[in-house]
Amino acid sequence: MKRLISIQDISCLGKCSQTIALPIISAMGIETTIIPTAVLSTHTMFPGFTFTDLSSDMPDIVAHWKSLDIHFDAILTGYLGTVNHIHMIHDFYDNFADENTLTIVDPVFADNGKMYPIFNKEYADAVTTLCSKARYIVPNITEAAIMAGMPYKDNYDQSYINEILDRLSQKGASNIIITSIRRDNENGIVARFSDGSDFEYFKPHIDSQFHGTGDLFASTFAGALLNGFAVSDAVTIAVDYTSHTLLKTLENKSHSWYGVDFETTIPWLLKRLGKID
Repeated sequence: MKRLISIQDISCLGKCSQTIALPIISAMGIETTIIPTAVLSTHTMFPGFTFTDLSSDMPDIVAHWKSLDIHFDAILTGYLGTVNHIHMIHDFYDNFADENTLTIVDPVFADNGKMYPIFNKEYADAVTTLCSKARYIVPNITEAAIMAGMPYKDNYDQSYINEILDRLSQKGASNIIITSIRRDNENGIVARFSDGSDFEYFKPHIDSQFHGTGDLFASTFAGALLNGFAVSDAVTIAVDYTSHTLLKTLENKSHSWYGVDFETTIPWLLKRLGKID
C-alpha cells in the first residue's frame, strides 16, 4: 500500500485541510499519515476561532520517524500558517523525500485577488521557494499571480495565464496546475507539465462558493497520482470530483456554507477510480 504524509492544519469544525485530506485519500486506498501544523477550533472563515501552533512538536515527530526508517511515497502540504512551518517542510523534504517521492504543494495563502489577512509578502516569497522544490504545485489563480510577481486581474485572457506559467517555470516550478480559472461560463484548470506540454480542463461554472474546495481538489489529485493515473488524468478526476461534490452539496437544501458534502460523494469517486462497480 502506498503511504502519503499530509502536513497541514486541523480545523476541528469546518471541512478543510486535514479533515478533508485524511478521509478522501484514505478512501482512495492510500495509507494517510498526518502532521498537524496547528489546531483551530474552526476554519478561519468563522469569527473568533482559536489557534494553537504545533510547530514545536514537529521536530520531535520527525526525529522519531527517522529512527523508525519511515518511507513516504508522497508528501502533501496545504495550509501551513507561518514562515517557520515552511522552513520545517524544507527540512522534511531533506529527511524524507528522494527522486521517487511525489511532493505536492497547495500554497493556500490567497484567493479572490488578495492574500488572506494573516499573510504577507514574506510568507508569499517563502511558499514560492517551497513550490520551486515540489514536483507538483496546485495554486489557485490568485496565488499563482502573486507567486509569479504579477498583478492579479479580474478579467484575464490566455496570454495572462501563459505569462504566469512562464514565470513560475522560470522560478523552478516543475508541474504547475492553476485552479479556479474562470473562462466565460466555465471554470477549471490550466496546467504546464515538466515536459513542456500544456493541458487544460474546464467544467460548467457553478455560481456558488464554499470553503475547502481547493483542499478537495488537491487531496483527490494526490490520491489519483498514487493510484497510478497519469498527471493529466489525475487532474481530470480531481476537477470532475470537485464539481460533482459541489453540485451534490447544492442539492442538499440544509447544507452548511462552511463545507461541501464530500462524505456523500465518496462512492462516486471510488467508481470513477474503478475501485467499485
